Amino acid sequence: MTLTFRKLALLGFLACAAAMAFALYLQYAKGEVPCPLCIFQRIAMIATGLVFLLAALHAPRRGGRWVYAGLTALTALIGAGLAARHVWLQSLPLDQVPACGPALGYLMKMMPVTKVVQLVLKGDGSCALVTSAVFGVSLPIWTLISFVCLTLYTLVSPVLSRRASGEFS
Repeated sequence: MTLTFRKLALLGFLACAAAMAFALYLQYAKGEVPCPLCIFQRIAMIATGLVFLLAALHAPRRGGRWVYAGLTALTALIGAGLAARHVWLQSLPLDQVPACGPALGYLMKMMPVTKVVQLVLKGDGSCALVTSAVFGVSLPIWTLISFVCLTLYTLVSPVLSRRASGEFS
């Protein structure tokens, strides 16, 4: 099987879709309510998946691969930054955890989007709670690992697809 850029991008999209499916499973089947930072991480995962999907549909050549790789890496790095912030909030001692704030829906109705983003990035008590873990590791840590892996994967994909097509020969 030849590793085309299209196939590699499709695999990236499927990884993002699987991550979102797991998040939705936790929310709707297990009753885990996502905090505002979780929602922003989901948006970053969806954006990363959409760029992968666009890359798979477009199947660009040479330089175009790097454009898609850069865009995908950008969205994944934003997600990694959000996840890192979430991990940091969860590592704070209880006396340093920010107070809980209003729900994201309420904030969106009452404030401009820029203020909501600033407030969510500041974090609150609901973001600092570790409500569930997989194999003893909190979900924000798994999300951070996922975004870092997606970033590395997207930066290696153009090289892998060039090698498979013999462009290095």
